[in-house]
Formats: sequence, C-alpha cells, structure tokens
Amino acid sequence: MLCILIVSTVQNGKMTENEISKMIIGAAIEVHKQLGPGLLESSYEICLAYELRQLGLNIRTQVILPVVYKEVKLEAGYRIDILVENKVIIELKAVEVLANIHTAQLLTYLRLKHLKLGLLINFNSVRVVEGVKRIVNNL
Repeated sequence: MLCILIVSTVQNGKMTENEISKMIIGAAIEVHKQLGPGLLESSYEICLAYELRQLGLNIRTQVILPVVYKEVKLEAGYRIDILVENKVIIELKAVEVLANIHTAQLLTYLRLKHLKLGLLINFNSVRVVEGVKRIVNNL
C-alpha cells in the first residue's frame, strides 16, 4: 500500500524535498550494497540515476549550471551531478573524506539554482549512510 502511495505521489509531482531525499538515500544504499566503495564517481552516478528512474523519479544528469554575475551570464562549465524532480540536487563524491569545500560547492549550486535541498553523497565509505550530508538553503 505504501509503495502504491509513493508511486502515485511521484506521478502527480507533489512530493516534498524531504520525501524525495528519503527515496534518494534508499537508492544510494542499494547502489552501494551492490557495488561497494572504491569505484569512480561516474560509475556511481550512472547506477544511482538508474535506480532513481526505476523509482519513477524525474531526473537529469550533468545539468549545466551557468553563473550569473550581475548582468553577465557565464557558461563556466559547472554541472550538477543529478537533479531530481527539479527540487533536489545530488552532488556525488568518491573521496576518502568529505571536505568543507564540497559542502560549500553544493550550497553554492543550490543558491544559483534557487533550490532548497541538496544531498552530498560520498560512496567511498564503508556504509554509504555515513557518507550522506544533507545541505539546506533556507529550508
């Protein structure tokens, strides 16, 4: 019954950022369970995108993020790893330890895109849930 409710909510596009983030974390756990740590970030991105699509979520990968400075739009090469339901940004890492700059990067992406919630996910962890960091922009 719960699964049917979630799918129905996904199809109606009325999910909150928190509901979406729970689904993302569940999908990340599944990917990590299958692959484990130690691979390249790009491998995790492809697999996580697959899992999120299987859940019926609308996702886009490698979304170009222009920087607007005053009235100048700069195509500076910034890319969002995964954008889910046009509401949540996922920034993936496969590093030994998340650094403060990773958090700052995601927060900047949220501000530039005018979104409220992002998930920083480090797949290079023994347990992926220990590598998940929730970043909020005025949520």
